[in-house]
Amino acid sequence: MKHALSLPAVVLAAVLAACQASPPPTSAEIEAVAMHARQAGDHQAERKVRSWAGKDMPVAERELALIYQTRPERRAEALSLFEQAARAGDTEAAFELGQMLRAATPGQAWLWYRQAALQGHAKAALMLGLLAANGEGVTQDPVIAARWLDKSSELGNPHAMFLLYNAYREGRGVPRDLAKGHALLEEAAHHEYPPAIQELAMTVQADDALRAGHLMKEATEHRHNNWNKF
Repeated sequence: MKHALSLPAVVLAAVLAACQASPPPTSAEIEAVAMHARQAGDHQAERKVRSWAGKDMPVAERELALIYQTRPERRAEALSLFEQAARAGDTEAAFELGQMLRAATPGQAWLWYRQAALQGHAKAALMLGLLAANGEGVTQDPVIAARWLDKSSELGNPHAMFLLYNAYREGRGVPRDLAKGHALLEEAAHHEYPPAIQELAMTVQADDALRAGHLMKEATEHRHNNWNKF
């Protein structure tokens, strides 16, 4: 006759079975726990994210890297985690890795920004446009810069729209086209991008002083709230 399991053994078996049966966390759940860990300094939440990252979950690796990113002593770990997640296809991780590498190694940053941009990350495409325009990590090339700014604009980034407006106005990297440039300026202003709103106010001042006044007021209202959003 087999011996019955002791009560503690039965409880342990039940817990292990429950853990095995429970579905893995969703991306939204991982991000919510990680956000709580960052904002509240909750060590238990951080341990949970670390546990998920240890199970090769790209979103958890990225979120743990975001936690470590603000700690100078863990910068190397943050870079490694971002790279792991990016290589597994996480778009945001590729962008964040580019952000961390830009100052020291813009050439490497370009590669990760490019991966994220090709996966539909609007701000990564914007960064490629800026790097190409300024010759950071790559040869300065206004044509390539304009192409990436166009990609970012198509993905809805108003900062890129504003820069591309200037490119069309000046014929920098694209044929000079004032009408196309103005359409981009209007679109950037519609997205509440303060420099675009202010520029649009100046362009309509002569023909529509009332609208220009409203736009200048709007630009002032949005400047502090939205300046770092894009």
